[in-house]
This record gives sequence, structure tokens and C-alpha cells, in this order.
Amino acid sequence: MMVCISSVWLRCSVFAARLQKDCGGCILASLSGRYYSTKTARQIPGMEYQDAICTLNTLQTNASSLEEVRRERGNPQLQLQAMRGFLERAGLTVEELDHLNIIHVTGTKGKGSTCAFTEHILRSYGFRTGFYSSPHLVQVRERIRINGQPIGKELFSKYFWQVYGRLDETKDAHGGTMPAYFRFLTILAFHVFLQEKVDLAVIEVGIGGAYDCTNIISIGGEHSTIWLLELRKQPGVPAFTVKQPEDATVVLRNRAKEIRCPLWVCPDLEDYQTDCGPLRLGLAGQHQRSNASLALQLSHTWLQKRCLPDKSFSSTSVENTGVLQATTFKPSPIMIKGLADTEWPGRNQTLKHGAVTYFLDGAHTMRSMQACVDWFRETAAQHESNASGPVARVLLFNATGERDSSALIKLLVPCHFDFAVFCPNITEAIASCNADQQNFNVSVENMLTRCLDNERSWHLHNCLGENKGTQLLIEDSLPLGSEKRADSLVFPCILSALQWITQGRDSLLGDPAKRVLLVKPSVMAKAVPLRDAAEIHILITGSLHLVGGVLKHLDPASSK
Repeated sequence: MMVCISSVWLRCSVFAARLQKDCGGCILASLSGRYYSTKTARQIPGMEYQDAICTLNTLQTNASSLEEVRRERGNPQLQLQAMRGFLERAGLTVEELDHLNIIHVTGTKGKGSTCAFTEHILRSYGFRTGFYSSPHLVQVRERIRINGQPIGKELFSKYFWQVYGRLDETKDAHGGTMPAYFRFLTILAFHVFLQEKVDLAVIEVGIGGAYDCTNIISIGGEHSTIWLLELRKQPGVPAFTVKQPEDATVVLRNRAKEIRCPLWVCPDLEDYQTDCGPLRLGLAGQHQRSNASLALQLSHTWLQKRCLPDKSFSSTSVENTGVLQATTFKPSPIMIKGLADTEWPGRNQTLKHGAVTYFLDGAHTMRSMQACVDWFRETAAQHESNASGPVARVLLFNATGERDSSALIKLLVPCHFDFAVFCPNITEAIASCNADQQNFNVSVENMLTRCLDNERSWHLHNCLGENKGTQLLIEDSLPLGSEKRADSLVFPCILSALQWITQGRDSLLGDPAKRVLLVKPSVMAKAVPLRDAAEIHILITGSLHLVGGVLKHLDPASSK
């Protein structure tokens, strides 16, 4: 399976290149001597984490900001100007961002896993790492990590109010504008990494743009309309890519030639020489092998530039603007262990809770969904071979935004599920303080309508005929049509869907703190195959937000 990562830009600052530190063998480095001129704004008294998240959520529906982003989307120059303005209002400058050693990863799919591999490898060498990714699964602060861990609630609140306060104080002089949600978090991440004096920052491009110091264009199918900001062109910055289709390679080659950056294609993972046999990866799925090779090239290049600043490195030749084959090398024991120990929740993740096994993957594009299907069919078959009796297979699916849900659902048909369950990305129907996972850009009615459409697509692809109507399967709900066959169901929230699927066989979902929504007797009767099965296997996919909502219930520690 081809993981479509458009390109990866790696930049080491001049400051780092001038370091006169001997970096032999295992590297333990610290740049605590750096000085940053970023002004520290006062924190607003009494403002806690939930206050910060609720305030952040107001940027989701800031109409003027959203309209501005829409206008800028087709004009990179407008994006550049807007981002510069917000950075300056937040007390940051492009020049200060030069203090960050940035590894910037973009593409349609695979970028998060590549970032996770790269960050873990370099952190294992002793470097203090920053990691910015999106979206979050359970809590917003997961997006901004220091040394692999989400920043704490107190630290998030402190830096949030510093940045938000500066922007809020200056908005009247700028037409009342505030940066939209994702743009604000990107600015916040830069501020955190500067203040926390990280040795390097691994930045994952997000849908809608990651405003970094390098000019990158996302060329993958589903994200092809998104242009990403350039804050400063960096001629000579080495760029790496996994193997691409010919048309994508042409785009990358032309862009690399335009900005005079050498472009390198990564080798297959099997081509690296080791003394320990095939490289083992901490992330499941065959498609992760190309991501791992990309991570090896990134970390190897960064280490060479960081530790051998006076030694010429072939990948940095400005004159070479063609597409070149990156050479293999013998990964160090630290690199080997880093690849094996990498974790990235919600992507090809398996959780076994007694008789219930959850297979979680936030696939939401055609390529990633096909990779998810391949992974699930292989992994589920292995689990089924060890089961003590019959296994019931259940799909829990949702998709958001403008994605072609029907096409994604069609790819899932060969998995032969006993039930297909659909629900919106609402963790639970009962109101609770869950600001981290609130989405004000889509109404509940629209989310539920999307679920009903998804169920209809499931029927059509399974040759079950046109679905003439369905209803939410909760007692006392208003019927939207006649009841239907037991092959698919729609629930109003994630918790109610999980409780029905697991039929009381996962104690975490029966916690007294979680209210059990009563479903209609006729629907409970349809669950007989689930109650009779020795094990229940559930694939949760279609949306990282859906996966995050599931993890909130399955991993209580993630919400603390």
C-alpha cells in the first residue's frame, strides 16, 4: 500500500550548526543556554484548564476568522500575511522561530506515524523534543507534546492565556479578528516550544494548514485543495519523500527545483542492514514500513547535521535539484529500539478487554481505509484463531466533513461484519463537562443525518436494497421511519453504541458513573448473536474523533 506523504522538509538552524559539542555514540544534548526574547504576558487570574478549553472552542465559530481563512485558502500570499500578523500580535516573530530546529512532515496520510517514529528516535538519543500534531483524541493538550508527553493542564493553561491574552488585547486594532482554532493552536505550539527550550520540534501538518517556516504544498487527493503557508523559503533544505505515483513525483520534483531544494526518495525498509534481522515496528500495519524508512532518513540526517556541522553532507547540495535515491545505512541500536517502542494511539491500535477486542484506526481517506481493512482482516483473523468459540464482528463507523462516506464504507464490506453500527462523534448523550471534544461547527441534527446516510450506504453496498427509513434505537425516541433488519443500527452517541455492542461484557462501560441508555426491547432482542458469541471483535474507524471518543470511555486515564 502506498502511503501518500507528499514531502518532508527538514531544517536545522544556523545556531545548532555552530554548536561545538562532540556528539559521539549516544548523544545527550541540551540547549539550555539559548535565550529567547519572547515577552511573557501575565496570566489571567483564576483561569483554569477547562476555562482555557472553553475559550479555545469559541474560535471554532468565530465567523470573521473562518471567513478570513476561506478567503486566504486559495491565496498563499494572504495566508503568509495573516499568519505573520497573528504571530506578531502574539509576541512572536518569524526570526524567533529560527531558534527552533524543525522537522516538518506533510502529506495525505502517514504523516502522524512518521512524526511519531522520528520524535521517538531522536528523544531516545537524549534530545528534548517538541511534537505538534492534530487532531487530538481525548484532550486538546495531546496536540502539543514535550518529550513525548502531552503538556500538563497547568502548563497548557499558563501558555494558553499568555497567547490568548496578547491576541485579545490587540484585536480591536485589527478589526476584531482572532485566529481560527487550528491556527491559534499552531501559534501556541510555537510559543510553548520556544519557552520550553526544546532541542527540536517535529511538526505535523494538519488539515487546514500548519503554519511553519517552510513552504509545503499538500498534493494528496483528499487534501489537494489545502495550501500550507510559507513563512520563509529555505533553499538547500533537504526534502525526503516515500515512493510516489509518477504524477505526484513530477509535482514534487518541480516544486523542489523551484525553491532549489534537493529531493530524496526513501529506500524500502527491508534495504537497511541490521545485525538483528528484520526491523520491528511498534506500530501495526504493513503501510507503516514506508513511514519508518522516512523516519530513519529524517533522524539520520538531523543527527548528522546536528552533530557534524563542519562535515559536508551530500543531501544538502543546493545544486542538486533532481529526484535522488536516498542511501541506506546501518541503523544504530537507539534507532532500532526507537522504531520498536513507538506508540501512536488510535492508529492500528488493538485493545483487549476480556471477551471484547477493540480494533481502533482513525482512517478517513481511501488510501488509509484500504490500509485499515488490510490490517484489520489480518489481525482479526489472528485473534479469531485463538478464540474459544464463535466470534461476532461489529463495525462502528462515522465520517465527518466533506468525505465520501459511501466510498469508505464500500471498502469495509469485504470484512464481513455481523453488525454495522453508526453513531455521531458525541461521547455521550447526557450533558457532561467534555469541552475537549466539543465541535460547534456541526449541529447535532446534521451529525445524526450523516449517520443515517451512512447506514443507507451500508445497505446499498451490501445489496440489501434501499433503506426505507430507520430510527434512533433508544427508548422514547421519535421514530424516523420503520424498523429495519438487524444488520445495521444507528445510535445517538458513542457510549450508547458501545454499551449495546458489548452487551455488558466490558466492565469499563458499566461504570455506575456512565448512565446506561435504555434501548427498545426489539433492539435488545437483535443482540442475541452478540450475547451468544464467545468473543466480540469491534472495528472502530472512519474518524479520529470517533476513535478519540471511544478511547475516552475505554481508557479513563486519558481524560485525567
